[in-house]
Amino acid sequence: MEPITHQVPYYSQWESPELVPDILDGTLLASSDPLWERSGAASPEEYEYWSWRLCGMACLRMALDFWWGVGPAPVALAQECLAAGAYVRHPDGRLDGLIHAPFAAYVHQRWGLAAEARSPLAAEELPDLLAAGRLAVLSVHPSIRTLDPQPPRTGGHLVLAVGADQGHLLIHNPSGFPDGSQSFARVPWADLGRFYAGRGIVLGSYAD
Repeated sequence: MEPITHQVPYYSQWESPELVPDILDGTLLASSDPLWERSGAASPEEYEYWSWRLCGMACLRMALDFWWGVGPAPVALAQECLAAGAYVRHPDGRLDGLIHAPFAAYVHQRWGLAAEARSPLAAEELPDLLAAGRLAVLSVHPSIRTLDPQPPRTGGHLVLAVGADQGHLLIHNPSGFPDGSQSFARVPWADLGRFYAGRGIVLGSYAD
């Protein structure tokens, strides 16, 4: 396999990537993120709610910056996805999503990218997709950030596949740690199956 790495800009699902460990372990509320206003949220409380649910929006921001040079505010993107049916918000605050098919339709219609929801999407397909100029939003368990030896399940979190080599898949992880698991994090192929739910959204530019 010829190594491939797309130079995709990185976005965390929190506006201050260096604070992710403190936010995840509960020593800092997301609403205390000093950069919360950049998210497009109307208040720290709105940011607190959405920031835990913005992994898909962070992946979309990365793709949009890579192809179009824009990184729209993530809460604004989330509100658009809510209107498009890619999220469903219940009266008690529960949020269903990101729902892949309406999200792919939204990305195509709103942003002019090729977008295909794929289930299944085999890990073995990823190198060829990346080599063809595509990126892939993948459903993985969030403990992929530490390569947890025994994650409780697959899926539940979204990361962006940005490269591959013989031994590893390279991902941008919106909830990764600043110690090396945020951008161009190397996930051994042998470990990927513990976390990967076998589904995702393939993104591309029609120029590819």
